[in-house]
Amino acid sequence: MTPSTPPHALRVLHPAATPADLQPRLQAQDIPTAPEGHAVVEVLAAAVNPSDVKAALGLMPQAVWPRTPGRDFAGRVVAGPAVWLGTEVWGTGGDLGITRDGSHARYLVLPVAALARKPATVPLAAAGTVGVPFITAYEGLRRAGLRGAGQTVVVFGANGKVGQAAIQLAARAGARVLGVERGVASEGGPGPKVLDGTRADLGEAILAATGGRGADIAYNSVGSPYFAAALQGLAVGGTQVLISTIERQVPFDILAFYRRNLQLLGVDSLKLGVVDCAAILDTLAPGFADGSLRAFDVDADALVPLAGALEAYQRVISGSSSRVVLAP
Repeated sequence: MTPSTPPHALRVLHPAATPADLQPRLQAQDIPTAPEGHAVVEVLAAAVNPSDVKAALGLMPQAVWPRTPGRDFAGRVVAGPAVWLGTEVWGTGGDLGITRDGSHARYLVLPVAALARKPATVPLAAAGTVGVPFITAYEGLRRAGLRGAGQTVVVFGANGKVGQAAIQLAARAGARVLGVERGVASEGGPGPKVLDGTRADLGEAILAATGGRGADIAYNSVGSPYFAAALQGLAVGGTQVLISTIERQVPFDILAFYRRNLQLLGVDSLKLGVVDCAAILDTLAPGFADGSLRAFDVDADALVPLAGALEAYQRVISGSSSRVVLAP
């Protein structure tokens, strides 16, 4: 097919010492051919995740240089096996934009096994934001033993994208869900009950909200600030899931930990390659198709052309609460 505008790809040539030194370059991109067992995806939407910016800053030790950044994407197959041509797909991968060229480009070459059909109910712009948050949330809950009915899941950092995804997945499974967010408290209404994360008795508040039993899973998307409260708020045999942290060292009462049969679970979505993530998205697709899972809304002003990538990266660095999406 002939694109309406010349294709380009972002390139980062070396780690940036500081956010101010970020200089993603726009480079002309030839339309690739699909090697045996591969396909070419025309990228129509690609979220800018914090991990994309961290990789450009050299904070991912496994990153290779130079490369095209970007993990999440949504688009259509334009070359490869005939059965896939014209199919709208979505995806992500811990290798994309880190150890192999990623999605912040017009075209992306992938193994056929990495193709996952996008549900027709999810708009392309929103589909380009699903990958990292939902994959990270799903993998943590899966490994922590989410079953659903009869379980309680408390999500720390409930307003963040991974937190929002974890709440959706736990609720869809039938678990009771509590949220924790700094400076926010609510009795639930249409959503989960939310506890103020700044309260000094947060662990006790979680126990009180669960009738003294505690939560089966504490999904801690923030890390050190909530570490102690999450452990205190767990039920006997419960699991705290950690995906990030601010401080690297935290106090830890080993005696209390083992006497309550607790577990700690670290989840790094960078360890899941694009083929692994495609399989997970296929598992989640029915939920997006039937409306029990919902992609993130993308405002029109959050859509940025590749030429505006530096601005998009800076918005993510500044902590923008809305999803920033490149539209190649």
